[in-house]
Parts: sequence; structure tokens; C-alpha cells
Amino acid sequence: MSRIVLLVEGQTEEAFVGELLTPHYASQGVFLTPIIVSTRPGYKGGVVSYGKVKSQLTRLCREHHAAHVTTMFDLYALPNDFPGIDLPAFPIAGTGHEKADFLEAQLAIDIAERNFIPNLMVHEFEALLFAGVDRFGEWTDDPATLVRLKAAAAPYATPEDINNSPRTAPSKRIEAAMPGYQKTFHGPLIACEIGLDAMREKCPHFNQWLQKLEALVLV
Repeated sequence: MSRIVLLVEGQTEEAFVGELLTPHYASQGVFLTPIIVSTRPGYKGGVVSYGKVKSQLTRLCREHHAAHVTTMFDLYALPNDFPGIDLPAFPIAGTGHEKADFLEAQLAIDIAERNFIPNLMVHEFEALLFAGVDRFGEWTDDPATLVRLKAAAAPYATPEDINNSPRTAPSKRIEAAMPGYQKTFHGPLIACEIGLDAMREKCPHFNQWLQKLEALVLV
């Protein structure tokens, strides 16, 4: 049996873990507990300051020393004080996968806890939903929604390649295609309908993270 504590960015990620990842991995002897990052007393959600995130990660790693601790943070819009962003070696012109790999390595160095597994979503959670845009059809009566979503994804080899500007990040494209989209409600439900297999096939960085978690069963 393995236990994993996930420090997640918000309610959407918490619901995704609880509704899809937790039941899937429980059958394999891996038990997941999502915790939303705290921003200030009484408020949760959003990685607005790395300093606050670091203290929470360090505490979780030490409190749950018999478990593993991982993260589910968006690569999109990380704070400027996140480890590695200001280093000359940061692959500013690289792919999202390359940027995430680099920053995850720097995060691991900075946290320096043996039971920590860093993970960044490329570029954000909503990229996973582009692994099965047809599933949006069950949540809208407007056929143009699917047309717009497919057109938004068409130029990219994988959903994780969809870029991260304030206007064209995956969540922004979904909101533009489906004005009634509610992140915390629709996101986890559509993700469950798409399923892990499709997401893993089309989102290699996400799949890489899950492989690391699955390897814990063998440890």
C-alpha cells in the first residue's frame, strides 16, 4: 500500500483527484489525499506566492513522512519567485514539457525532501479536457461549441502544447467556445467522462507523472 498527499491548486483539481484519480488508484493499493494550497488565513486556491507554497510542501513532507507528497500546479501563470524561472538555463523558448521538466527539477532541489515528487500541469488542468472535446457535447446544446473547441486544438500536436497566454490558455479557449462553462463544475465531470486512458495517450507529461505515482507500488 502507498499513500500520496497531493497539494493542488484549487477546487477543480481537488475534485478531479477525488472523483477520478482516487477511485482508480485505490484498486491498485495507492491511496490519494488532495489538499488545496492555502494562500492566506481563511482562503484557499491559487499559487500566488512560492514562499507560501514552499512552507506548506515542507510541512506536508515532514508530517506525512511515511507517505509521498506531490503537486498539481499549473505551469501557466506561476509566480515569478518560483524556483528556476529566473535562471539563465530556463528553456524560455522550449516546449511546455521542457519547461515543466526544468522547473520540476528545480522545485525538487529547493524542497529537498526525500518523499517529494514535483509535478506541474502543462500548461494547466484544462489541457486534459482537450483530450476528448466530443464529451463537451453532452453539456451544451450549441453544436458550434464543439466546432470551436476542435478548431482551437487543431494546430497543436498534443493538448499540452496549447499555449499559455492570458487569452489563449486552455481554460480561456474553453470559456470562449462554451460561455456557460463553469470550471469547478464542468471540468471534473467532463474529465471523468473522457477518462484517464485518453488523457494519458494524448498528454505525455501528465502520463509521465502518473507513471511516477504508479511506480510507488513497487517500492
